[in-house]
Amino acid sequence: MSVMNVRRLIPPTALAGAVALGLVSLSACAGSSDAAGGDSGSGGGKLDVVASFYPVQFLAERIGGDHVAVETLTKPGVEPHDLELKPRQVGALGDADVILYLKGIQPAVDKAIAQARVENTVDAATLTKLEEHGTGVDGAHEGESPEEHAAHAEEGHAEEGHAEAGHAEEGHEGHEGHDHGSEAGADPHIWLDPVKYAEVAKGVGAAFEKADPAHAADYRKNTADLVKKLEGLDTEFETGLKNTTTRTFITTHSAFGYLAERYGLDQEGISGIDPESEPSPARMKELQRVAAHEKVTTVFFETLASDRTAKTLAGDTGLKTDVLDPLEGITDRSRGDDYFEVMRSNLTALKKALGAK
Repeated sequence: MSVMNVRRLIPPTALAGAVALGLVSLSACAGSSDAAGGDSGSGGGKLDVVASFYPVQFLAERIGGDHVAVETLTKPGVEPHDLELKPRQVGALGDADVILYLKGIQPAVDKAIAQARVENTVDAATLTKLEEHGTGVDGAHEGESPEEHAAHAEEGHAEEGHAEAGHAEEGHEGHEGHDHGSEAGADPHIWLDPVKYAEVAKGVGAAFEKADPAHAADYRKNTADLVKKLEGLDTEFETGLKNTTTRTFITTHSAFGYLAERYGLDQEGISGIDPESEPSPARMKELQRVAAHEKVTTVFFETLASDRTAKTLAGDTGLKTDVLDPLEGITDRSRGDDYFEVMRSNLTALKKALGAK
């Protein structure tokens, strides 16, 4: 993640007797306006929810339905890692019934929550298991021959137990598991794995039930409906990516480690977890060798960050470029209007690039 200087934030006054178990949303938001403060009138009698960015904003809206008023801290088109909060947004945290966030994805949000000392806040990363994913960016294999790289890749596939029946939830060998959210180096992009995203959805639903018991039955039903749709999406990915010409894809932003692990793919990142970091010349040279040996056809870039390095690599190797969206935010450039539409667009792009049969 980029580490940025965040201006000093003044702690808001916490609400006495706040009633909700909180959660702050995982994603760079679409839709809702800035969090402007949620007093009892602002939500019109609804549960006031402040979400940090799009992926959990989406969960809050789908699970909460008509019973919640969702505000988001990250406006459409803003790169979530670089978010800086306005004082009124920080103040709104203390007025919310429920706060949803994902620790480690937005340093400004993490700092504001720590300084605000809002009692009813839950880190969405605690609702599933975070893991550390190698991106190849600073790996020990830089400079190896294509044959050596292939050997390492084969070892990695064997260790990870790709395409195992049932999608075993315990981490594959070669991907060390970490405690939730607090472990340095853990990959926060859990929403790009439909199975892990469903686990987070269940946690959000439980939090809403506790915060607003009068509507618990509706939250429970909405959660079950959403989880069922996520299970269907998981099946679409598993089926669509089962048989492909290559299992390797190259992307500017190493956000797809969970997705790659879930469906037996090999992610090669130009940069690391931070989409704005610059790759070394040695890394670019290494990726050229990987592309040739692994029959890679496409270099993926994302909508909210520069495509310059992707186009440079593609130009040097004669590859195509395409979008693989990390779904940190929805804009008018997104290939879809919500999580499910964009994820299906990602599946279509991966199938084409990998030569799905």
